[in-house]
Amino acid sequence: MWTLGTPPLELVLRATIIYLVFFGALRLFGKREIGQFTLFDLALVLLAANALQPAITGPDASIPGGLIVVLTIFVLNRGVAILRVRSPLVRRLLEFGPTVVGRDGAWLLPVLVRQGLDLVDVEEALREHGLDAVAEMKLATLEADGSISIVATDAAGPAGARRRRNRSRRAI
Repeated sequence: MWTLGTPPLELVLRATIIYLVFFGALRLFGKREIGQFTLFDLALVLLAANALQPAITGPDASIPGGLIVVLTIFVLNRGVAILRVRSPLVRRLLEFGPTVVGRDGAWLLPVLVRQGLDLVDVEEALREHGLDAVAEMKLATLEADGSISIVATDAAGPAGARRRRNRSRRAI
């Protein structure tokens, strides 16, 4: 229980490699917040974490080994957060930019498909922004945080009253 079964440096290297691979996979996963995860998204993350655990710890099941792995992951995460703030290049690599998904009363269907959105998602966003029809939409943007912002046409009413952020769920 207290004796390491794997050298500490190996545990650090294993945790680092798996962290980077998992982080890269999540980056490719798309614009989505934890609060927007569907049941399928949550199952995917939990199963992936469970599958990766043996790759991180190897044969080590000791308490010190677990502490080394947890400390390594927290240090890596803090390092990524610091780099993201200090380096515009790292920020561009790690974060998504906004994507226009609708303009002038029409959805951009190829963009919706590429972003993993369907018409149910964006129609829900319209309703949550107080619009009854897509024709009332001037601009719809999938924001970097996964929310959908909608700007109403001038005919739909005051823009300030219609523009707010939406946290709609999206299917994979």
